[in-house]
Amino acid sequence: MSPSPLRLYDYPLSSSAWRVRIALGLKGLAVERVRVDISPEAREQDAPAYAQVNPMRQVPVLEWSDARGTHRVGQSVAILEYLEELEPQPRLLPADPLARAQVREMVEAINAGTQPLQNNRVLAHVESLGGDAGAWARRYIAKGLGALEALARDRAGTYLLGDAVTLADLYLVPQLFNARRWGVELGPLPTLLRADRACAELPAFQAAHPDRAAG
Repeated sequence: MSPSPLRLYDYPLSSSAWRVRIALGLKGLAVERVRVDISPEAREQDAPAYAQVNPMRQVPVLEWSDARGTHRVGQSVAILEYLEELEPQPRLLPADPLARAQVREMVEAINAGTQPLQNNRVLAHVESLGGDAGAWARRYIAKGLGALEALARDRAGTYLLGDAVTLADLYLVPQLFNARRWGVELGPLPTLLRADRACAELPAFQAAHPDRAAG
């Protein structure tokens, strides 16, 4: 049974928050969303009050209260692992130990090896040094997605690992969205594109999309 109520500090275009919205939808968990505008123009995450919510000044943060007090968990990996234990169905981490490790490997290819290199703070710093932020983003997104394509090629079925949605798919979809925003060439990524199309058919993925989540 879920704690009540769940609250998600969220921003529609945050790929990290997007992953969590998908999981909440797949698992049928109700959540109150608190918008934190992390756009370069607003930077609401830099408000002193938000540092009390998340010292990293990032989204997402999952918050809830129970008899022990108010609890907060930041970082999408930690949140998704918590949700997997809180509501095990549908399973987003396979039961088989090897398959579970493979999902986590693909998650980290995006979470550690791709997305942090093209987030707003990094790109702003690249520009401050006189670099081309767009070229930087395209380079590292293409490199990360190329590695993920190689990992998934012999593992994928309908989705990135077989024929059931896993956490790897939750990381794939927002990253492909960012790739399209930056004009990355996606032709060399047929496995990823096939999984992305399959995910786009699922209501939880549709509802979590920034175009819907912004409303």
